[in-house]
Amino acid sequence: MRTSAALVLLSRALQAAFLAAVFAPAGRAAPPPPAGLDAAEEQRIADLISKAGVPSVSIAIVDRGRLVYAKALGMAALGPDRPADTSTRYFVGSISKQFTAAAVLLAAEDGKLSLDDRVARYYPELTRAADISVRQLLSHTSGYEDFAPQDYLVPEWARATSPETVLHAWAGKPLDFEPGTRWQYSNTNYLLAALIFQKATGEGLVPYLKRRIFDPLGMTSAGDGYLDRHPTDAVPYTRYGLGPSRPATPEANGWYLGAAQLAMTPSDLARWDMALLRRQVLGAKSYRDLTTEVRLANGDRTGYALGLSVGELDRIPQFSHSGEVSGFLTSNAIFPTRDAAVAVCSNEDSVFVVGPIEKELARWLLEPDRRTIQEAPPAETKQVALIVEGLRSGTLDRSLFTANANSYFSAAAIADIRESLKPFGAVKSTARTVDGLRGGMRYRFYKVVFESGSVGISVYVTPDGRYEQFMVEQDL
Repeated sequence: MRTSAALVLLSRALQAAFLAAVFAPAGRAAPPPPAGLDAAEEQRIADLISKAGVPSVSIAIVDRGRLVYAKALGMAALGPDRPADTSTRYFVGSISKQFTAAAVLLAAEDGKLSLDDRVARYYPELTRAADISVRQLLSHTSGYEDFAPQDYLVPEWARATSPETVLHAWAGKPLDFEPGTRWQYSNTNYLLAALIFQKATGEGLVPYLKRRIFDPLGMTSAGDGYLDRHPTDAVPYTRYGLGPSRPATPEANGWYLGAAQLAMTPSDLARWDMALLRRQVLGAKSYRDLTTEVRLANGDRTGYALGLSVGELDRIPQFSHSGEVSGFLTSNAIFPTRDAAVAVCSNEDSVFVVGPIEKELARWLLEPDRRTIQEAPPAETKQVALIVEGLRSGTLDRSLFTANANSYFSAAAIADIRESLKPFGAVKSTARTVDGLRGGMRYRFYKVVFESGSVGISVYVTPDGRYEQFMVEQDL
């Protein structure tokens, strides 16, 4: 939908989860996936939702190719309140784009069109139609200007229109760049791709998706969010500044089609994720096309395939996308080497809580040994704070450190640390943010907040509890 350029870029930056792959030895059954989130993780998610103040959030988790967890928290509607549950549908916004790409690929498998077809075969009247391919539309490398970049409801969007009207108004403009030379997110690309699909196949996009994808996969809730609204759907909300949640005006029909038309539950989105993990719907070549990053003409990377961002979370390959329409936000991440996925939906568009929740759930799912890093014992953080306070005054209890660490704390080092920390005032709080293993030691990182500033503390702790490293770093 309209905002996904910013959301896709944000989703690329939200990278933080790691897991060693688990494969069952021959002849031995794989261990069962977890039955659900533990109480501590559920509380962390509830705390994120409470802090964000959004009406509701609904999540689904896939582990080892199976849907293992689904839960909705909060209200699908406010005043009168109606609780959300796992059957509550949400608009998924620009996540619709990967379904449009899949429909185009299926049509190509059937010989109805080709990714190398030029736009001119279907819409010769559009700008540079002979120079732009269907693949460039699906990879956002065409140069067509985005008709919906705004993150709020433009008045025109509340008036019904037709996709053809929007297309000719925007794809008739001069290009933003030469085809294939840059990447720029554009809903116009997917509106045009959907119309090309419909011309080539003679079928409506959403009915085709229902016949070829939704029904075979058991995605019973998935459908056209604008023409097929359900009384049990989540109600859209927005917010101005830090104010209260207010009802959001939905877009009228006709604006989005293949760009952001779909609604479904997170569990049904997860069923699509499972199908991708199993390579169940598309043929091998189509799957490669859908998930392979498109390069620019000069070889530069785009970070985007066809309707999917391509990246990684702590070196784990990831396919992802986010989505927004008025009053809704969704974030979806698929981890093909881990046979896992996380889908998160919310019915408020002004607080991007779905991204942090998706990242938190991915950490919990994919890196079990990090599940407790948020909980540092008070004695541990107190000792770090006391050492920092000592350094702030130029003193150091050298019995806490190894010989190597003591060699690091020369007179010059202690003097520089003392002078640099003096202006910050006293320590107010200390929190551990990383806890892992390296070199036979615990590696830990802390954020120390003073009265007027903060620093990072990079630490290695030996098995006997002494500090091999205690480095004060600038907090960026």
